[in-house]
Amino acid sequence: MARTASPRRRLIVTAAAWSVAFVIFLPILWTFILSFKSEGDAIKAPLQVLTSHWSFESYGEVQRRSNYALHFWNSVVLSVGSTLLAVIIAIPAAWAMAFVPGRRTKDLLMWMLSTKMMPAVGVLVPMYLIFRDLGLLDSRIGLVIVLTLINLPIVIWMLYTYFKEIPGEILEAARMDGAGLRSEILYVLTPMAIPGIASTVLLNIILAWNEAFWTLQLTTRNAAPLTQFIASYSSPEGLFYAKLSAASTMAIAPILILGWFSQKQLVRGLTFGAVK
Repeated sequence: MARTASPRRRLIVTAAAWSVAFVIFLPILWTFILSFKSEGDAIKAPLQVLTSHWSFESYGEVQRRSNYALHFWNSVVLSVGSTLLAVIIAIPAAWAMAFVPGRRTKDLLMWMLSTKMMPAVGVLVPMYLIFRDLGLLDSRIGLVIVLTLINLPIVIWMLYTYFKEIPGEILEAARMDGAGLRSEILYVLTPMAIPGIASTVLLNIILAWNEAFWTLQLTTRNAAPLTQFIASYSSPEGLFYAKLSAASTMAIAPILILGWFSQKQLVRGLTFGAVK
């Protein structure tokens, strides 16, 4: 029998949750406020939120100095391209691990996950030399390949978890009706796993959009995404806080809006299989 929480307990839990959410959101709110200040007001301590002048001066300066549309388009191409490629590779891999597991399947899954723990800087030099020799530096194709490889373990893990919840008897029934491997994956498994695939796609787009290390190391201009756009406002002369905040706000706004409208799908995908 499920226990019901008292109103006081619910109030305390709600207040605690909102407090934690506010602390997490505070840096973004701070950046948003700074973006509407002049450079002089932005470095004042404490920050004058209500009494100082608010303006769009920094946004106008950023638009004049940088090609925001090109960086935005590069972010879209890199995020969507790497996500599609990762899903195409991950669906058959997750199917094999979920429905035809071998003796080493669990070990293989753990190994893939462990690669996410490896410091990226450890393979920077060989990756840079390979990209240089193949002519992939500052190219969208090269970045799509890198972002796919980086996020592929997470994509396979999420799809594997989702596929494990699908009864194997349904796939066996499809085989008895004459479905081959290709038809089984395309016309039986994939439609049933649409919610899990959608959650995986959303999470991978967010991860690819926010990836900074490789995009800063392997791009300069032509394939530079919004992370490079933000970094361009850090100069040897110092940080221009108001302009840097305006550039950051313009870079994170699209992905924040996407995350806000898809939060239920994301939470469902991330917690699927955690509670049975």
